[in-house]
Order: sequence, then structure tokens, then C-alpha cells
Amino acid sequence: MRIVDIENEIIEEFELFGDDWEGKYEHLIELGKSLPKIVDTLKTEDRIIKGCQSKVWLHSEKKDGEIIYTADSDAIITKGMVALMIRVLSHQKPQDILAANLDFINKIGLTEHLSPTRANGLLSMIKQMKLDAMALS
Repeated sequence: MRIVDIENEIIEEFELFGDDWEGKYEHLIELGKSLPKIVDTLKTEDRIIKGCQSKVWLHSEKKDGEIIYTADSDAIITKGMVALMIRVLSHQKPQDILAANLDFINKIGLTEHLSPTRANGLLSMIKQMKLDAMALS
């Protein structure tokens, strides 16, 4: 599935909640709970995303020309945010990841409903995922 198609799917999911941000946060938390666990041996200092207030471990590898991401976080909202980004960017070609504008984040209203530190953390996640895609291309 193309990145833009996944983004549209997510936009439709979040539109179901209307202006109910409590429901949207609950959905984000559920997405985090469904995130496949990263292997504990990959939870190393060098895999921690810099710029996130909570700890977020990100592992990236290339398989059959696509980047596969796995991650974990010690905070439930942050874990949901990284799960969202993995859903959009994992199993994509490096050039598609690098070209993705990820405007779904603004369309679902996430950036305006995050604390400044969480918004910075989200930007750091995206930056690291794109840097890893570039390094693995």
C-alpha cells in the first residue's frame, strides 16, 4: 500500500471521532498497544531517538528493498505516535519515505493537540526514520 493511501486511511479513522480528542487519544493508545514489541536486545542507547522526552527505541532494517521499522517507548501516548509512524512508513521503499510529506499529521489535528515536548518528539521520530531510510538506501 502506498504511503498516501495509508495516510488517507488514518485520516478517515480519526474523522470518526469528530472533535472528541479523548477518543482520539484512546485510539492512539490502542495503536501503541498493538505495536509489535521490539526485541529487548535492540533497546540500546544508540537506538534511542534524541529529542524525545520519553524513551523511544527505533530499529530500522532493509529487507527486499523496503525499510522495516520496529520500535518501543516507555510512554503510552508516545508509543501510539511511533506506532502511527511505523504504520505509514514501514514496508516502504527508502525514496518513498524520504519523499513523504506526512501531512496527515496536521489533517488529523495531532500537532495542535500535542504538548510542545511531544510535538518535538514526533518531529524527532520522523527525522530519525527519514535519516535511517537515507542511510539504508
